[in-house]
Amino acid sequence: MRKRNFEDYNLSDEIKRALAVLKYEIPTEVQSNVIPLAMEKKDLVVKSQTGSGKTASFGIPICEMIEWEEKKPQAIILTPTRELAVQVREDITNIGRFKRIKAMAVYGKEPFAKQKEELKQKNHVVVGTPGRVIDHIERGTLVLDQVKYLIIDEADEMLNMGFIDEVEAIINEIPLNRATMVFSATLPRDVESLCHKYMKSPINIEIAATGITTDTIEHLLLEVKEEEKISLLKDVTVVENPDSCIIFCRTKEHVDTVFTELEASNYSCERLHGGLEQEVRFAVMDGFKMGNFRYLVATDVAARGIDIDKVTLVINYDVPMEKESYVHRTGRTGRAGNKGKAITFATPYEGKFLKAIEKYIGFEIPTIEAPTNEEVARERAAFEEKVSGRRVVKNNKTARINKDILKLHFNGGKNKKIRAVDFVGTIAKIPGVTADDIGIITIQDNLSYVDILNGKGSLVLQAMENTTIKGKKLKVSKAIK
Repeated sequence: MRKRNFEDYNLSDEIKRALAVLKYEIPTEVQSNVIPLAMEKKDLVVKSQTGSGKTASFGIPICEMIEWEEKKPQAIILTPTRELAVQVREDITNIGRFKRIKAMAVYGKEPFAKQKEELKQKNHVVVGTPGRVIDHIERGTLVLDQVKYLIIDEADEMLNMGFIDEVEAIINEIPLNRATMVFSATLPRDVESLCHKYMKSPINIEIAATGITTDTIEHLLLEVKEEEKISLLKDVTVVENPDSCIIFCRTKEHVDTVFTELEASNYSCERLHGGLEQEVRFAVMDGFKMGNFRYLVATDVAARGIDIDKVTLVINYDVPMEKESYVHRTGRTGRAGNKGKAITFATPYEGKFLKAIEKYIGFEIPTIEAPTNEEVARERAAFEEKVSGRRVVKNNKTARINKDILKLHFNGGKNKKIRAVDFVGTIAKIPGVTADDIGIITIQDNLSYVDILNGKGSLVLQAMENTTIKGKKLKVSKAIK
């Protein structure tokens, strides 16, 4: 029987409070199927389309079952891309925020030493890409003997990208008395054989796709010659005038061309592709989530790992060559029950890719006419008014949950023999503050960070300016990050 409410799952008050702030009200189908079984530590193979709420379906039970006192990681989550690793880490942090669950992400192209330092802290959950996770295991910086939960997310994509050997090597390092959960939009044979090889009588959960794409998305097709794509793109964006739009291109070169054209026409836009530095990619993703710009031009690198509630329009500037990509790209809109629109530009040469996509999604994409000059002229004023402005983000989950949290920076840590309990003991003695107002504590060699919850940050900041910790006077300030 489907659960209608998160109240039915016997969750702790801290988790329920986070879900309320995050506006998780009614479990999605995948959540109501997965959560009860995950809480019983069953092995699960879950086939569920993108945008169905699967991160919370494993994130909620993991955050609930984590033992806060244990210093070593208790859950390992593998993702195919760095972007998705960061997104999942953020989701776990948000769900576990009031239980003080510490999650970190490890991935390539970021200094190994920085991650090694962070892994020395208490970390309940480690999310990572297979290559970098293996690196940490081999160098002894990631200790697995307390791992009780292994999640393999986007398993089909993981194997598509050739990570099978790394994934198997990681599985073989994790204690046998774990619960293993595999999530995949599709279940190709190699994913199934991986599951049978390493899992104990796994329970199969298949969330019947409402078609393979969600029924909240309207799919449309525009036939166009290659050389007319840019002018068509401008016409379509004027007429559609979306609040938020992702334009997907097949190559980095196309992304750069489209971005340059739109920027020259005063569009509020950014670009995202694998040729950019990782820091730039994360900054672009964050900026898009915050509403700093309205249009994102991207390759498929962004089709997974972007979880933004209000993308109203996806444009496939190029038809994707892989049918699965079509589902992942268009699945960036119509999320969380909102309506969305996906418009695909197709040149005469792309017919065979289009046929494969239509066969895969189970319906023919209706063809529409290009906007007329009259339509474009009629909508131009409304478009001009909106195009360069910042978009309003009403529903940024992380911003909501962090609203009443202040991160404090102290200029002392392990070198001064200070431990988390010293911070808790001192801060909880401040009048009007209790241990429940203290969030995640990170202690490094020469500095420490302490999250103060429930809007008590400035009170604690003021009090700590004249308070010693373990007899030592530490300089305290608002953390920059």
